Amino acid sequence: MNVIITAIIKAKPSFKEEVHSTLLNMVEQTQKEEACILYDLHQDLSDVNTFIFYEIWQDKEGLDKHNQQPYIKEFGNLIKSHLQEQPQIYLTQKI
Repeated sequence: MNVIITAIIKAKPSFKEEVHSTLLNMVEQTQKEEACILYDLHQDLSDVNTFIFYEIWQDKEGLDKHNQQPYIKEFGNLIKSHLQEQPQIYLTQKI
C-alpha cells in the first residue's frame, strides 16, 4: 500500500535560503530513490518561509529507507537551529 505524506517546514527567516537549498537537494536526491513515486516541494504564497512537501511512497519500507539517507539526516541537523518549529508531518491515505 502506498504511503502518502504531507510535511510542513517553517524556516527561520534568517535561514530561509539555506533551508531552501537543503530542501532542493533533498528533492534532487530523493527523486532517484526506487520507492519514490512522487516527491514535490512547494512554497507557501503568503509566507515564503513555509515549505510543503507532498510525497507518495511505494510502501513503508521504502519510506524507512529514505529516512536513513545522508541528505535526510543533513536536513535533520538543521531542525533545532534553522526552523521555527518541528516539521509537521501527516501520514495519510487517499479516500
